[in-house]
Parts: sequence; structure tokens; C-alpha cells
Amino acid sequence: MSVKLRLQRKGRSKAPFYHIVAADARAPRDGRFIEKIGTYNPLTVPATIDINRERAYYWLTVGAQPTDTVRAILGFKGVLYQKHLQLGVKKGALTQEEADAKLTAWIEQKEASIQKRREKTAADKAKFAAEINGTPKAKAKAAPALPVIENEEASAAEEAVEASAEAVAEESVVEAAEPVAEVVEEAAAVVEETAPEAEAESTEAAAETPAESTEEEGDKA
Repeated sequence: MSVKLRLQRKGRSKAPFYHIVAADARAPRDGRFIEKIGTYNPLTVPATIDINRERAYYWLTVGAQPTDTVRAILGFKGVLYQKHLQLGVKKGALTQEEADAKLTAWIEQKEASIQKRREKTAADKAKFAAEINGTPKAKAKAAPALPVIENEEASAAEEAVEASAEAVAEESVVEAAEPVAEVVEEAAAVVEETAPEAEAESTEAAAETPAESTEEEGDKA
């Protein structure tokens, strides 16, 4: 019987969650399986993988063929590296103790990098949550407050302003009245000059009228 290490889909729509199983290659994806060796959640950052390394290594040694995704998972969790070290032990290149020490150091380094990634993700989430929750930013420095004027000083200042405004208004009225007075005086002078001339013209017209009437009467006689 051909055995495969594959993913079996669980979870709900748009929220997948997988079991890592050893199953008959002829069985459907979500059908019967021989053994469950781990879980895989791709929705977290980084992805959450929980696997039994010893059982996964056992299935690899007996000829089980992992799918592409499961092979990547086994490499990420150090199962393929464990298989590589055990081949070195069988060939005499390494002792079992050296292989175990190398595997332990590799796993610790890998777990440390994963933990850093988790901490970074948590910090990013906290920062984003603080931004969308409306945390106020640091306020700018307030402008210096103006000195408060006492009541007496304020009233004195108001009176001074009113007095200056009245003085300016009076000056403007006087300045506006001066041109009007000049115009009136000029008009009066013109009237005085034209009055004698008008009287003389009216006298001449009256004198000419009787003379003309006398001549007309003489002609008739």
C-alpha cells in the first residue's frame, strides 16, 4: 500500500485549518487516514504548525511520500534535516550524540526566529489597534496667553479710543465743510457781479421800448 503524507482540510469556508495525516494514496483528500501527525493553520503570521517530529520521521523512513506542501512543512520543522543527519550517522560520518546536538541547536535557532516574528506581528497589531481606536497624538505647544488688563485700565483704554475716534470724526467734518463754504462764497460773488449787469440791461430795454412806441405813433399820424 502506497502511503502519502498530506493535508486534510478542516475549518469553515474562507477559514481553512488542516490536519497533517498519513493516508492511503488512493483515499480521497478528506477521507479515511491512517494516522494524524500534526496540524497546520495558514491564517496566522507566521503560520502555526504543530507536528510530531518522531512520527513524521518514521513515516519518511518507511517510504511515505509527502505532498509539496507537507514537504515544505517538514523542512520548516526540521524533520528533513533530522533525516539527513541520521543518514550521516548510518554512514559513520557523525555519532548519534553529534547528530542530536546539531538537530537541537537547529531547532532552537529556528524557534527563536519564529518567536521574533510572532513578537513583531503582535507589536504591529497593537500599533494598528491604537491607530484605529483614535488614540490622540501629542498636542502642539499652546500659544502664550495674553496679559489680562485690569478693569480700570481697560475702561481708561476704551475712553481714550473713543476720544480719539471723536476727534478724528470732528476733523473730517471740518475738512469737509471748508470746501463747501468756499463754493458758496464763489457762487455769491458771481451773483453779485452779474446783478448790476442784469439791471443795466433791463433799464436799456425799458428805454428803448417807449422810443420805439413814439416813432410808431408818428408814422401813423
